[in-house]
Amino acid sequence: MPVFLTAVCVGLYLYVSRQELDAIETRLLEGQYVRERLIEHITLASVATVLMIAIAVPLGILLTRPLLRLLTPLFIGLANIGQAIPAIGLVIIFPVVWSQIGFRPMLYALIIHSALQVLRNTMVGLDQVDRALIDAGRGMGMSKLRVLMRIELPLAVPVILAGVRTALVLNVGVATLGTFINAGTLGDVIDNGVGLNREPVIITGAVLTAVLALTTDWVAGIAERILRPKGL
Repeated sequence: MPVFLTAVCVGLYLYVSRQELDAIETRLLEGQYVRERLIEHITLASVATVLMIAIAVPLGILLTRPLLRLLTPLFIGLANIGQAIPAIGLVIIFPVVWSQIGFRPMLYALIIHSALQVLRNTMVGLDQVDRALIDAGRGMGMSKLRVLMRIELPLAVPVILAGVRTALVLNVGVATLGTFINAGTLGDVIDNGVGLNREPVIITGAVLTAVLALTTDWVAGIAERILRPKGL
């Protein structure tokens, strides 16, 4: 994957360098402008994923506890709504609700749009733990919290990490829509290229977004293998 992504970036550079760029294209493809949009894109997707994990994982744990299991359909339904609404719809809704544009409403839209992946995987991962192992832990004198931390969560980690990986890649792709509410990101490059009918700009923005998404998936895959508890 690194070799492939490097080849794509080199190919993009060679393609752009051989074009006769006008003043507008030169300005839009200038290194600092593209770099700033890339940083905005990475920051937005990363912060959204971290906050979404901080919300969805604890909520998923609580909903697998006997006292709160009756609330599971409600929260899964709400998360399904966030997933079912087109991403562009969420991007438009939040600026209207909060009467502001920029980073924060786009952040909320990403969290809601990707929360289902981690919430559902957390619950599935915990529910698939063999009940006999939980009973054995309780029989050894472990408290419910200790059973959760020492038995249930370690066994559920692979499934949870798979959901986090999917959500992270989803956030990287959807973050391009931030351009429509002044949140920057690589969507700015693509939108400017479309609006000004500059094909090299469009291609550059699209290819960089795809490379970022594939890089994120590759890095997340490595993290998933590293963070997997030993012996699983």
